[in-house]
Amino acid sequence: MMSEHPSSKHRHSEHPLLAVVILAAGKGTRMKSDLPKVMHPLAGKPMISLLIDQVSAHLNPERIIVVTAPEQENLRDLVHPHHSVIQEKQLGTGDAARAALPALEGFEGNVLILLGDEPFLPLEAAAEMAVHDTPSVMAIIPPDPTGLGRIVMDENGQLIRIVEEKDCSAEDAEICICNGGNFCVPADMLGRWLNGIGNNNAQSEYYLTDIPELARAEGINFDVFTVPIDHVWGVNDRMQLAEHEKMFQQMLRDMHLMNGVAMQDPDSVYFHYDTVIGTSCNLEPNVYFGPGVKIGNNVEIKSFCHLEGASVADGSVIGPFARLRPGSDLGEGVKIGNFVEIKKSSIGAGSKINHLSYVGDCTMGEKVNFSAGAITVNYDGFQKYQTKIGANALIGSNANLVAPITVGDGAYIAAGSTVTKDIPGGALGIAREREKIKEEWASDFVKKNKTS
Repeated sequence: MMSEHPSSKHRHSEHPLLAVVILAAGKGTRMKSDLPKVMHPLAGKPMISLLIDQVSAHLNPERIIVVTAPEQENLRDLVHPHHSVIQEKQLGTGDAARAALPALEGFEGNVLILLGDEPFLPLEAAAEMAVHDTPSVMAIIPPDPTGLGRIVMDENGQLIRIVEEKDCSAEDAEICICNGGNFCVPADMLGRWLNGIGNNNAQSEYYLTDIPELARAEGINFDVFTVPIDHVWGVNDRMQLAEHEKMFQQMLRDMHLMNGVAMQDPDSVYFHYDTVIGTSCNLEPNVYFGPGVKIGNNVEIKSFCHLEGASVADGSVIGPFARLRPGSDLGEGVKIGNFVEIKKSSIGAGSKINHLSYVGDCTMGEKVNFSAGAITVNYDGFQKYQTKIGANALIGSNANLVAPITVGDGAYIAAGSTVTKDIPGGALGIAREREKIKEEWASDFVKKNKTS
């Protein structure tokens, strides 16, 4: 994304004070959700939080003020410790910005007004607007202008007015430069103009987009920062949310690829915003990362794995078809194979859980061989219990370890055993029915049923 400098030349303050007002009171009825629109997540993070993080990191504002609706207590909790104010009635963007005026009392500097449903703010343009000495608006050239207000400029490129789409004439509707929704106005002008806005329009609302005309009436130019974009602008429904998720996922994939993560089919790998992956890792197709995953170096994650809240140390191999649930902590060189589920367990370096197993609430030592079909039985319907397995132990196929239980270093558990007592180090635990063989029983059974 790149911004075009406004047509008129103005001095930029070297270190201007900046306040950011984020309009977030919209109910988002088209989302068909009880959750406030700006709290819907992208790659696991609420879009309002994504916007605040970008603004905080790149624009360094003195204060951030979030405008909310009366019933949005959960949104106010989310944006804390940033200041939040309440727009008592939904009377338009101008009324929403006006709700922030008390929180701006005594502030001297520029006020950047942003929309909370535009999480991928063009930061270069916003940074230029933030230090500009005259009012400005961000304009966009989208692939599809449907639903967006149009920017009307004179032959010199000066802003005349912004027309909401519902108020557009046929000629206005042909304009391809649209309102990006983001304004920057010196604080000493903002209150005067917001209080001068009327509601003589199709929606009977107070539009923030009316303030350029008020400025023009005072002989003050509104500069336009134009940003070409190649994606849906703003999130108003589930389809647009999905478009933004797609775009964010591509950004995350690109970041991990550039950081040295190999992906055979990047489009099939999905990341959480906080996923951490080391270098020289390989991700096969169809891998999903949920929240709180940290992957070391030289790790291979095979196809169809699902990871969340898990830590994987260097040199481990995961999958295919493995699931690491929250609290999974894998040491170096661990091998987790197909159809294995790990939950809230520490797996020691070099241990192998190769197939068809469940390990939950377990502390496993180094170089343990946990065979096919073996499980930890950790839940009695009311409480969870711990299993402890020492280093170099071997857990036979289809063994059930009924917790709480401790298996000592180097102990073996025979295949098919259901063990309920601790197994000392170096011992063999066997807990199964003794095999019985009845000669000719099967042959007699077949003959009997064939003649009947």
